Amino acid sequence: MQERLQKILSKVGITSRRKAEQLILEGRVSVNGEIVVEMGSKADLETDHIKVDGKLIKKPKGLLYIALNKPAGYVTTMYDPEGRSTVSQLMKGLKERVYPIGRLDYASEGLLLLTNDGEFANKVMAAHSQLVKTYVVKTTGNLTHDQEDHFRRGVPLHGKRTAPAGLKMIKNQENPWYEVQLIEGRQNQIRMMFRYFGRLVEKLKRVKVGFLELGELKQGEWRSLNPKEVAKFRRILKLEKLVATSE
Repeated sequence: MQERLQKILSKVGITSRRKAEQLILEGRVSVNGEIVVEMGSKADLETDHIKVDGKLIKKPKGLLYIALNKPAGYVTTMYDPEGRSTVSQLMKGLKERVYPIGRLDYASEGLLLLTNDGEFANKVMAAHSQLVKTYVVKTTGNLTHDQEDHFRRGVPLHGKRTAPAGLKMIKNQENPWYEVQLIEGRQNQIRMMFRYFGRLVEKLKRVKVGFLELGELKQGEWRSLNPKEVAKFRRILKLEKLVATSE
């Protein structure tokens, strides 16, 4: 069955659908030996030879759902042209290819989900799914009560107001710690929100995605989500069809 190329690349775990579109526009995708640069082009994974950067892509044997405790100093991508350390280097022992769901910036750490299930990834990242991501954040000074209320209502970033957010102080000191909850995930969003009020973020750690907590997973380590966790995510995200997972 023919499908749009960006959907195929997402489904087989090459990258997210949005980044797949970029790969196509950059001329890095070919179908049966022909470079494809037009959006909307279709192919059949079962019968066509689809290559990305000259490498033939294959249908994954099973769907994978991974929780990683990302350390600071790693880029949330599977390849970095600048030669920086990437989260792919932490996925030792994993035979199938996966990609990160959303991002944690270079200096941030904590819970990062990875998968080769494109539909699942798109749902987790979509703001309309209302999936809450929870962070603990250390800043260079307290927000006033008015600033805290403003933070919760949303602040203008690049001409668009952020969605309402949760904010709670969890350690009151000279450089306090806050718990922040978001349903969206713009690049460097938390850092920019605090910067809007003249505060810098010293440390940022994601501790929870939806119901899934980072728990005791050590920095740089990963684990597969168990079937109950996958099933619960799929119910929450309204992905009704349950699928077999691969370890």
